[in-house]
Amino acid sequence: MAATETTGTRDVTYNLISVVYHALQGAETYQMYEQDAKQAGDREAESLFHEAHQSSRQLADRAKTMLGQRMNQGGSGR
Repeated sequence: MAATETTGTRDVTYNLISVVYHALQGAETYQMYEQDAKQAGDREAESLFHEAHQSSRQLADRAKTMLGQRMNQGGSGR
């Protein structure tokens, strides 16, 4: 069953919303991991979790931009 049939939105629109949500969830989790590593004094792990946090934020921002562009175009799900 396609997302349009179950949510009333186009597949691409639904997918972009999902990417934003999951990327932000991941960013929040990675930020907690980063703090844990910092408290443990593990600079290597802290750096990795910081990178993961930043990457997830960038991915969410990119998906939000794409979603906004499509919404402005009347929701055409390219």
